Amino acid sequence: MDFLKAEMERKRKMLQEKDIMPSTKKYFRRGDLVAKEKEEYIKKHANSFAVKLSDGQGPSRIADNESGVLEEDGVTVAVLPRKEVIRRLRDRNEPITLFGESDIEAFRRLRKLEISEPEINRGLRNDFQEAMERVDEAYLNDILSTKKDEDDQQSDDGSSKPKAGDVKVIAESISYEEILELSKDLGKGNVDLDLKIISQLLKLLLQIWGQKLNSRPEAEKRSVKGKRASATYGQTQQYLKPLFKKLRNKSIQDDILDSLTIIVGHLLDRNYVIANDAYLQMAIGNAPWPIGVTMVGIHARTGREKIFSKHVAHVLNDETQRKYIQGLKRLMTKCQYFFPTDPSRCVEYGATELEF
Repeated sequence: MDFLKAEMERKRKMLQEKDIMPSTKKYFRRGDLVAKEKEEYIKKHANSFAVKLSDGQGPSRIADNESGVLEEDGVTVAVLPRKEVIRRLRDRNEPITLFGESDIEAFRRLRKLEISEPEINRGLRNDFQEAMERVDEAYLNDILSTKKDEDDQQSDDGSSKPKAGDVKVIAESISYEEILELSKDLGKGNVDLDLKIISQLLKLLLQIWGQKLNSRPEAEKRSVKGKRASATYGQTQQYLKPLFKKLRNKSIQDDILDSLTIIVGHLLDRNYVIANDAYLQMAIGNAPWPIGVTMVGIHARTGREKIFSKHVAHVLNDETQRKYIQGLKRLMTKCQYFFPTDPSRCVEYGATELEF
């Protein structure tokens, strides 16, 4: 019993020394006690931390919480808001706060992760579903801002703004007839001309496709079928961006460039059957795909050397190539619809009309 009284007396004296509980009250807040202890700890260890920084034992890091600026090794970095730091850490499947970690230290940890691992490995994603979500979000924003847009149009000189239901179309200054004129020298050794014709034809097909989608009635755009068509167009645009970049930088592989040159040549000739065969040759290849055991004993099986042929399937190389090869096939299908020819030179004649 005496031990309990002594402990209570010690606690009472500690509270009086810290000046937490006023004389008019019989209780105190636990948060005030924690804040007081934290303040005393900072005062006690501030000098030792400053000595370590001056001796070069620690990194030079100064955080200004009021201005939202962090200085590390002479480089000034803007501190992100706490909500943004939490969102980025969760995207990387990292804990938002470690034990005893402050907000500034969490931001430093996030910055270190982004520098060391810039790409987030999210695994395989459903790109079509993401495109559909972007279309739905655009329609939702259009509904929420309808009243504001009407007020803006009344105040303007009558100029109409593009609707949120429309897809993004990049206008091309070249026409189909001009591309046909340039294609007379296609595949004759002028690589720069081949790259230019391939890029311009694919962009022209994207432009015509987007204009067709934007010319639909408003009710059709908002239907499930219309949203799916808009999402497919947006997904194809994203898929073809790496291909356009390679064509612009002249960094595309020679074998893929040869196949694209053949495909584009047949598309301009409107021979879609041969163009489809050339596409399958590029995407799938004609090398044997080994199934099961390919090496038994000390002797190689018959035809094993054909497995290592140069005619391999480019669609299996990486995910980026798979995407722009898939986008190329969609444009080939649209080209058959935009520039029709004889049924004997078409692939699945009449089937593409159902997509619009």
